[in-house]
Amino acid sequence: MGIASGESRAAGVSFETVLAAAQAGTPWACTTLWREYSPTVVGFARGRGAREPEDLASDVFLTVFEQLTTFVGSESEFRSFIFSIAYRRLVDELRQRGKRGETVQWTPEQDARSTPSAEEAANAHISDISVLSLLDSLPADQRDVMVLRIVSDLTVEQIAEVLHKKPGAVKALQRRALASLRKKVSTKPYPFATLERLPV
Repeated sequence: MGIASGESRAAGVSFETVLAAAQAGTPWACTTLWREYSPTVVGFARGRGAREPEDLASDVFLTVFEQLTTFVGSESEFRSFIFSIAYRRLVDELRQRGKRGETVQWTPEQDARSTPSAEEAANAHISDISVLSLLDSLPADQRDVMVLRIVSDLTVEQIAEVLHKKPGAVKALQRRALASLRKKVSTKPYPFATLERLPV
């Protein structure tokens, strides 16, 4: 289910209708797909240390729109399709940089998915910085799973498809990551509320 910067599909317009119109090249449908899914791609790219998350999301959607006529599937499969492309783009960028990824400080103001109150923004800012620094301490494969799970809100099955792994392997990586994060949280002054939001 896609949600974008305070907007969503017009009531009564199904994903299938939007997809068919976008595949036919209808501008409103392409714009709708961009608005619904690009904020999550930007969040994923930012959470994994992309230098220019918005540019990466734009590149991802150029590829999505180029390959759109070949896509057949449900909305859930479409999310997997998008994040498979996003993951490959990110891996290419990180490989080119020859690094594990540079941590970019995330702020709620940069997240186009919601507009929190001042209090929520302050609490989220502290918690999200803590979460990103914790995630950055994980091995790359565990970090990929956790960012796709937390930021991109993908299911285990979708993550398995994106990373070309079996669902059981994704679950194992997630369990190891959560165990490692719990140890770090219990020994460092990170907000406990943040860990409670992590998927189990």
